[in-house]
Amino acid sequence: MLRFGEWVVKHKILILLFGFLLIIPAAFGYLNTRVNYDILSYLPKDLETMVGQDILIDDFGKGGFSFVMVEGMPDKDVAKVHASLEEIDGVAEVLWYDSLADISIPKEVLPKKVYDFFNSDDTTLMIVFFEEGTSADATMDAIDQMRAVTGEQCFISGMSAVTTDMKHLADSETPLYAVMAVLLTCIVLAVSMDSFLIPVFFMLGIGLAIVWNLGTNFFMGEISFLTQALALVLQLGVTMDYSIFLWHSYKEQQTYYTDKDEAMAHAIAATVTSVVSSSFTTVAGFLAMCFMSFTLGLDLGIVMAKGVVCGVIACVTVLPAMVLVFDRAIEKTSHRDLLPDPKRVPAFICRHFALFLTIGIVLLFPAIYGNSHYGVYYNLDSTLPASLQSMTSNAKLEEEYNMNSTHMLLVDADMDAAKATQMLEEMKQVDGVSFTLSYNSLVGPAIPEEAVPDRLKEALRSGDYQLMMIGSEYKVASDEVNAQVDALNDILDRYCPDGLLIGEAPATKDLITITAHDFKVVSVLSIAVIFLIILLTFRSVTLPVILVAVIELAIMINLGLSYYLGETLPFIASVVIGTIQLGATVDYAILMTTRYKSERAAGHDKFEAVGIALRTSMKSVMISAMGFFAATIGVSLISKIGMISSLCTLLARGALISMVVVLTVLPAMFLVLDRVICLTSAGFPKERQTGEPVPALQS
Repeated sequence: MLRFGEWVVKHKILILLFGFLLIIPAAFGYLNTRVNYDILSYLPKDLETMVGQDILIDDFGKGGFSFVMVEGMPDKDVAKVHASLEEIDGVAEVLWYDSLADISIPKEVLPKKVYDFFNSDDTTLMIVFFEEGTSADATMDAIDQMRAVTGEQCFISGMSAVTTDMKHLADSETPLYAVMAVLLTCIVLAVSMDSFLIPVFFMLGIGLAIVWNLGTNFFMGEISFLTQALALVLQLGVTMDYSIFLWHSYKEQQTYYTDKDEAMAHAIAATVTSVVSSSFTTVAGFLAMCFMSFTLGLDLGIVMAKGVVCGVIACVTVLPAMVLVFDRAIEKTSHRDLLPDPKRVPAFICRHFALFLTIGIVLLFPAIYGNSHYGVYYNLDSTLPASLQSMTSNAKLEEEYNMNSTHMLLVDADMDAAKATQMLEEMKQVDGVSFTLSYNSLVGPAIPEEAVPDRLKEALRSGDYQLMMIGSEYKVASDEVNAQVDALNDILDRYCPDGLLIGEAPATKDLITITAHDFKVVSVLSIAVIFLIILLTFRSVTLPVILVAVIELAIMINLGLSYYLGETLPFIASVVIGTIQLGATVDYAILMTTRYKSERAAGHDKFEAVGIALRTSMKSVMISAMGFFAATIGVSLISKIGMISSLCTLLARGALISMVVVLTVLPAMFLVLDRVICLTSAGFPKERQTGEPVPALQS
């Protein structure tokens, strides 16, 4: 590692040049990486809801759909809107009552169920089918064009409209996330470090790593909007520790080596040795998410694991090069420590270790209860601003047509008309069903097959399937709609065992079922992997148990607080917090444990060892935690996307909770269990039964 450090120092200009030149291919990769705004698309492809979606696209040439409600407009003008919508690229079909009969025929002549479906008071309804899926680029472009050609009297609702609004909102907010995270983090570092300029180089080094990481997402094809929004702030918060460690190591090495190049070479060597082992636990935590069948975990896990690796590389190459090249400027902006050295705090914690351990144990029980009882939401549009066009339109649709969600049925194309009608009549009786619509219900038995317009036949019948629609009064992801989906599937199985019930509500119900299992798997796996890494790192039976217990206490307090504060969290909160807070907190715990071990091995008693470990680690832990807090709290305050705001609030709060728990409960556990730790860990002093110390075992 020293040779590597010497190489970096020798080639610092080349490294800086190469690091910044990598921005060019990274920018190309970033600009050509598609962003996916549809959370449901990450469900396993073999689910019936996903299979049905593929059939809808392949057989019918239709993916997503929207309802367009027109208010207070004469039929002739509505017909013009209808014609304009059909001309838009990406629109496959638009169904209105003129799809059944000429506009000159009064709407009142239509069968009552058909009239009621298309009309309510002074409004009329059109169904717009898109050629591609709900969140496809062509579909979102079509939504924008539809809004451009329709006036204020038209309301475009549905998941495709919501996804389009979420895209525009996320695109407009993401640059603000970066500005806010960098600004607040720089303020924290400027106050806590000994130079006003060094935070700038920290941000440049980490910024390059973030750009490299986002650029390499090109090889994944696409990433989730959630991953893109969180990657920047999380990579900044998680990898900032490495930069802080390098700087502190460099300052320490300067007390031994007068030549700054030599001091930096040794600092790089020390940083690589420490940071690689520390980052390994963080990477392992992120990679545990890749084992989810809900592949959003794979998406987020790979991107964040890459981000940590890029952060380590930038920390031991680009950052040292910048520090050496701009050494004079850094020295000119140096200042005395503005944060007081907490000399008395470690002694206070050690003196009152029993109190802190008792507090930790007492907090454990309400934390466990709160952790298992906080509210969870799966319907992502429920936390979007009500002022968005899609939110306004959805509310209008509910008000006028008592419709909150829409299911689609794919049944056998040759299904007997009478049987199909009977099935839909039975489904109409299910609680919360507001309407049922099919080819037969629109056409009716009185109209000869040859008189039916071809466009209507093609819209609702194709290949081996015919398409039916079911309106629901219930909101997506509610208990009521999930029970409704179960009831509809039971009826469908009796009439058409090969039929498929698809749509946002059935897919979200699958999401609830799958993620409940996935999150348990990831939680167990991430804990097990980190437990194993700690075990191998410290060659101890007890230290992994202690460290994991302390980390999990911090996580449960964080999530449990949500219950007591009345917060409803996004469904993915538990796995994101469970892995990211775990990865960040384990760095703090390992830092302190390493120093505690070295001090015990040097012959200090447990109070001296824990006190020194606290005194030397406290400032680094506090700076790191405050930096992570700064990187996330700003985003939580400015984001209008509820999921991103909630996750960043949890991460910011979790950083502070982890800091307090590691600095109080962990030292207390060391003091209480010191003898057990020494007997079950390599590198610690052993004691005979008489209490006489014996030499430590060779580690």
